[in-house]
Amino acid sequence: MVFRRFSLVSGAFLLIAATASHAADGDPELDLGGAIRFSYGWLDYGPSTDFEPELVRIDAKGSAGRAFFSLQYRWYDGFDAVHHAWAGWELDESSDIRAGVQQVPFGLLPYASHSFWFGSGYYLGIEDDYDMGVVWQRGAGAHQWHAGVFFGDEYGTGARFGRYSFDVATTDELPYRERERLSLRYQHTRDWNGAEVALGASLFTGKVEHRVDGGKHGHDGAALHAQWQRGPATVQLQWARYRYRIAESRIAMSAFLFPFEIAAEADVPTFNVAYELPRPGWFDGITCYNNLSMTRPVDDAPDLRESWQNVTGCSFAKDKMFTYVDWIAGKNMWFVGGSGIGIDEPGSNRWRSRLNVNIGFYF
Repeated sequence: MVFRRFSLVSGAFLLIAATASHAADGDPELDLGGAIRFSYGWLDYGPSTDFEPELVRIDAKGSAGRAFFSLQYRWYDGFDAVHHAWAGWELDESSDIRAGVQQVPFGLLPYASHSFWFGSGYYLGIEDDYDMGVVWQRGAGAHQWHAGVFFGDEYGTGARFGRYSFDVATTDELPYRERERLSLRYQHTRDWNGAEVALGASLFTGKVEHRVDGGKHGHDGAALHAQWQRGPATVQLQWARYRYRIAESRIAMSAFLFPFEIAAEADVPTFNVAYELPRPGWFDGITCYNNLSMTRPVDDAPDLRESWQNVTGCSFAKDKMFTYVDWIAGKNMWFVGGSGIGIDEPGSNRWRSRLNVNIGFYF
């Protein structure tokens, strides 16, 4: 039902985008693109992966008068998924409204990270999360506002594990799914001693539904975030807390075909540094970084334990090619050999790491 509502809403906006040139000034524009990426991984906790295709995607965006839209669809090994698909209307020179599957405005945007693997918040559903809803945004001078209403995850069901962004999963042990959510975000940007400093705060409140008894439970989150940028150097700081107000100490998440469990309430601090090399030589740009984040459960339940993630690497840009070379280390972290995030399971509480090389060609 949710996906049907998305189809109706986005279809209406796309129709507006296709016909608005008859009623508004400005020639219609349409840009088509895509990408193909290849990855290699060396793991110290399991078999290495060969250099093989990782992603194929298509992109489309366009505008006509005040109407505009953007969509992206992706194919991975074993599944395909929508990344985003929304249409919008320009209210004035500094504000617009968008409807469809789009990024939830929360924390540092567009990401609280620089690496291919994002930060811990991505796997917890609070970084680069895409859901179905309506978002109003305004950028006026030093001020930036976001306000969004979301009706659920992008597919309207927690039972589909093949997706791009991480959402609440419906499992036999923890049969929940995401429902309505209100999201608010504010950021103020100013110059300070020759640097650009962006300070902001975000919050959301909503519900998750128990699929067996139909009961709804609170789902809340808040973040304080800051970014300092001076010349080639960037520093990001963020503290976030999320909470699922359920009876259990854990809840399940899923993406990329696999469900896993996380702590139902945790703090997620993040500290990132990045530096763009001033003379990249053959490359158009080289940026090196270290991204550190952790997940610290608020509850002291015996089945919970803190998780750590650190990514050190560089990105290399040349024409249409963009490459990540990352060394990813994690302790009790799902994607680096752990059973979940913020949970305590036998064998998970030791550091594991992997070297990842991802080469992408963008058209």
